[in-house]
Amino acid sequence: MKRREFIKLSAAGATAMSGLNLFASEAKFESSKMIDVKFNNGVKMPILGLGVWKIPDLKECQRVVEDAFNAGYRMIDTAQAYRNEEAVGAAFSASGLKRDEVFITSKIATQNLSMDGVLRSFEESMKKLGLKQVDLMLLHAPAGDALGAWKGLESLYKQGRVRAIGISNFYGKILKELLDKSEIKPVLNQVETHPYLQHFAVQKEFEAYGMIMQAWSQFGNGMNGVLKEPILAQIGQKYNKTAAQVILRWLIQRGVSVIPKTTHKERLLENIDVFDFSLSDEDFTAIAKLERNERLFSGWGREDI
Repeated sequence: MKRREFIKLSAAGATAMSGLNLFASEAKFESSKMIDVKFNNGVKMPILGLGVWKIPDLKECQRVVEDAFNAGYRMIDTAQAYRNEEAVGAAFSASGLKRDEVFITSKIATQNLSMDGVLRSFEESMKKLGLKQVDLMLLHAPAGDALGAWKGLESLYKQGRVRAIGISNFYGKILKELLDKSEIKPVLNQVETHPYLQHFAVQKEFEAYGMIMQAWSQFGNGMNGVLKEPILAQIGQKYNKTAAQVILRWLIQRGVSVIPKTTHKERLLENIDVFDFSLSDEDFTAIAKLERNERLFSGWGREDI
C-alpha cells in the first residue's frame, strides 16, 4: 500500500484533491495540538518540525519553508552542510512570524569541528540565517576535534548566542568521552531512527544522560521500503492514516522528536496531522516486529567509536 493511499477526509484532504489552496484557513494545523519537548536547560522545542536536508536549491528551499510556516510548522532543522541556511533565514524573514514563535536548529559541519572552526563558522551561519541567536546548534557528527568543537559551542552558549547546544550521530565511546569532559551537557542527540532501526535501548541511554532523542531518516529516506510495510498500512487503516503518519506517531508517543523532510505541500499537511490519534499497545507490539537493526548510513553514528 502506497504512502498516499489514505487521504484523510477532511478540509485538508478535500483541498488537496481539488487543487485549491492547500493552506486555506480550514486546512491549517492547529498550533494548540503541538506537543513540546523540554530540554535539560528548560528550553522547550516543538516535538515535530521540518527537515531541509537535500534541498540545496535556495529558491525551492525558501518556498518549502514558507509553505511549512503556512501549514503551521514552527520548528525548522537545517545545517551548514545542507547549504540552505540562507533560504531558511529568508523564509523566516518573509513569514511575518515573531522570533519567539519559531524554533531554528542548525549544525556545525564536520570540516569545522574545532573550537576555532565552530566560532568562525557559527558567525557565517548567523549571517546566512539573518539571526542574532539560534535556538539549537548541534555538532553534525563525531569528526575532527569534536571535544574542542564542543568547547566552542559551550562558549557560544555562555555568551547567549545559542539557547541550547547538542549533538548528532554520537554514540558509544566518543559520546561518553564528550559527556565526561563537557561542562555543559548536550540537550539532544539526533540519530537515524525508523521502524527498521528502532533504537529503544539507545533512547533509554540518551535519556539517562538527560538528552532528548531526535530522529532523522524517519521514513528510511525512501531507500528501504519501510513505507510499503503491510503492518504499517494495516495500522493506518484503523485510524484512516498513512504509513508515514503511523511512523511519526509511533516516534512521538515514545517522546522522540521528528523532523520529516518533504518538498510537497500535501505531505507537509499530512506529516503534521498526527496529533489527533494514538497508537495502542497492540500497535507498538506489531511495529516492534519490524526491527532489523538496519542502518541506511553505515558511516554515520557507529556505536563502537
